[in-house]
Amino acid sequence: MIIRGARQVGKTWLVENVLAKEFEHVVTIDLEARRDLHRCFEGSLEPREILKGLEFAGGRILPGKTLLFFDEVQACPKAIMSLRYFYEKMPELHVVAAGSLLEFAFGEISVPVGRIQYLHVHPMTFYEYLLALGKVPMAENVLTLQEGLSESLQQAILSELKNYFFVGGMPEAVKAYRDTGSMIEAFSVQSEIIDSYRDDFSKYTPRVDVGCLDEVFLNVAKSAGEQLKYTRLSSSFSYQTAHKAFDLLVKARLLHKIPSCNPSGLPLGATADSRRFKACMLDIGLLQRICQVPADIEITHDDLLSIYRGKLAEQFVAQEMIAWHGSDLYYWARDAKNSNAEVDYLTVKKGEIYPVEVKSGPSGKLRSLHLMLENYPNCPRGLVLYSGPFKELTEQRIRFLPLYATPDIGDRSQVNQISPSA
Repeated sequence: MIIRGARQVGKTWLVENVLAKEFEHVVTIDLEARRDLHRCFEGSLEPREILKGLEFAGGRILPGKTLLFFDEVQACPKAIMSLRYFYEKMPELHVVAAGSLLEFAFGEISVPVGRIQYLHVHPMTFYEYLLALGKVPMAENVLTLQEGLSESLQQAILSELKNYFFVGGMPEAVKAYRDTGSMIEAFSVQSEIIDSYRDDFSKYTPRVDVGCLDEVFLNVAKSAGEQLKYTRLSSSFSYQTAHKAFDLLVKARLLHKIPSCNPSGLPLGATADSRRFKACMLDIGLLQRICQVPADIEITHDDLLSIYRGKLAEQFVAQEMIAWHGSDLYYWARDAKNSNAEVDYLTVKKGEIYPVEVKSGPSGKLRSLHLMLENYPNCPRGLVLYSGPFKELTEQRIRFLPLYATPDIGDRSQVNQISPSA
């Protein structure tokens, strides 16, 4: 198995604190810190030969009893190649690898397709954030939606969601907030994470200029929820360089590209237009830090859609949809000259396509949503996520849902749910 995800989303923690409990021993080989051990993969990729060298560094490795963990596996592409041979020649040995920037390593090797199981790790969802804070009953209410929630409980959930807008889902930031009750401590962690990401940009060279990566990274954050053009992502570099920088940041999972598509049928990706797109960041907490959102002012807003001009709400919905419903996320933009009609996102549930808008409330303008429902009768109804209770407008084929209802608006069949008692 390879556990994939951006830096500091908790990949190593999962191995050391969850998987490790299933074995008598764990041998951890950090391939970034122990570059001297790369020699073990330079010659033969015969598993038993590799283990001879690794045992001197980590101790005895016994099939059925030991978990062999290759951490920061992207630092040694041949270690990734070796997983094929562990699978074929030593299937009784449990091997797990974790790393970031793996797409860069994959470009240098032949990836062992069909012999590796992948697990994608995202920042903590709002549900997981609530569990981390010990708010288990509240978390259960978020995941098992009930339309009859009392107004006080509804407001309590929305109040905690407002905190999540600023703390975000990076595990260290959540831990800092949980342990101290201080958002300032969480912000400090976020700043350190952002600095570490930007320091990593030097590893992307010579693929693209570091300055361009930095500029594109910051500009995408400031343009969250907006339709983008590569020419807008950098004022200092060419279209081609900005394009390449954006694609690399997507590969590194710091950004997520959201193409527009035609919702006339499934799969949505069949009509995706890669030239017309939006983007979201890895994490909402990192987004607000990068944009230097004045938390002391913005957190006073009662309506979550009013915070930072609604950008954090749109980021939240995108981030939750990616975590709960899969990495393929799309939106709709009318393909007509001089038209600015646009619906924020599209979701699929039980084989049907639903347009999703993130709006201030029932009084908000929903012209684009109505237009899409008129043009695409195959869409049963539109969904509006806002800072209010459930509300059905049957004649208009629109349903209003609280923002935290995002896990329920699509299929969760591919997501392994962890019980609150776990």
